[in-house]
Amino acid sequence: MPEVIFAGPDGRLEGRYQPSKEKTAPIALVLHPHPRFGGTMNNQIVYRLFYMFQERGFTCLRFNFRGVGRSQGFFDHGMGELSDAASALDWIQTLHPDSRGVWIAGFSFGAWIGMQLLMRRPEVEGFMSIAPQPNLYDFSFLAPCPSSGLIVNGTQDKVAPPEAVQGLVDKLKTQKGIIIDHAKIEGANHFFESKSDELIGTCSDYLDMRLAKLDRQR
Repeated sequence: MPEVIFAGPDGRLEGRYQPSKEKTAPIALVLHPHPRFGGTMNNQIVYRLFYMFQERGFTCLRFNFRGVGRSQGFFDHGMGELSDAASALDWIQTLHPDSRGVWIAGFSFGAWIGMQLLMRRPEVEGFMSIAPQPNLYDFSFLAPCPSSGLIVNGTQDKVAPPEAVQGLVDKLKTQKGIIIDHAKIEGANHFFESKSDELIGTCSDYLDMRLAKLDRQR
């Protein structure tokens, strides 16, 4: 798994990149939790999501937002981090111009950034939003949400209360043309401590279902 350094909007960004052997393989971009609270691309859930996509033949990239690890720049409360994510996607798409689609997976703060990136990139065909925080971040930009995807949260999450996540899910489910799947991990806190296997299993099952459906449509 090569370590990569690529140009971001505020200096160099550090990432881990695993290309697929298939020229047309889809791309997966995985976004990490809040930089101010210890979030990095080596977060266990980010790491496992990366390998989940890799095992299914995706070209995968995870990276450190500005100011994290060897990435240059300073925390920018989301605006700069969204630009970082867009630059990361541009970089990997330049290397893989024949890729047949993009998925975005984000955890916590990364879920908020990922959903904003989703709105700007029509080539994104699926997303995974893990423990989003609609109680803290504004998700009203999802009007409408352009892609079907999965939202997962824990029933014991004190950082992103389940009722707040349910409100976001209910709002998105009223939109036509997309399907929002919602999974609740029983007993899980915001960090899915001791529940990460169940989380990754849920995400894997969803991805397999979507890939099978896409294969039938092609």
